[in-house]
Formats: sequence, structure tokens, C-alpha cells
Amino acid sequence: MANNEIITKRLREALSDHPKVEEKKMFGRLAFMVNGKMCLTVGPKKIMCRIDPELHQTAISKNGCRTVIMGGRKYKGFVYVDEKVISTKKELFYWVNLALEFNKKATTTPKKIRSK
Repeated sequence: MANNEIITKRLREALSDHPKVEEKKMFGRLAFMVNGKMCLTVGPKKIMCRIDPELHQTAISKNGCRTVIMGGRKYKGFVYVDEKVISTKKELFYWVNLALEFNKKATTTPKKIRSK
């Protein structure tokens, strides 16, 4: 898994006050689940934040932020934030807080029942 251990450590610290945080492997990355919902992921030189779709356009207008595209599809409410723009605690917490605020109202994806 190609994760950035420095960013991972910083996210762990930023989320340390939240009791319902777990780490899972998702999308080839390390995902931070908050209250059972994906909130943030860590990549080699970036984080992915799940934010309020209503804030998406404002977010992507910021330096170092862009829309997540997977399989040719753009995901509104999911943004990549480059490592270079989250170098300070204040910058990182800005994005973490956006993700945590949306997490409060985000819905969980129902688990699929797998047939035998």
C-alpha cells in the first residue's frame, strides 16, 4: 500500500479526540472511517476528503485541491488535497474539519449481502 506515513501520523493525531475512528484499507489506500463512514484517505502525496457536495466548487477553487475521478467519473463531494498545501497543522485541520462536519450528516452505504 502506497501511503505516506507522515500524513498518516498527522491524521491519526488530528482524529485522536474522536472515539469512533477506525482504519481500513480501501481503494488501495488507508481510509479513516468515522462513525462507520469513510471520512479521509491517505495516498502517497495527498489525502482524499469526503466533504459536503454543496462545498465542492469552493473547495476545488483552492490551491492544491481537485475533484476525485475514478473510472472516468467525477465524484462531487470527494476531493484530493495535495501534501504541499497541508504542511501546517492549521492547513491540515481545515480539511479534516470539513470532512468531519460532513461526516455528521453523511449516510452509510448499506452492506451488500453476498450469496454463497
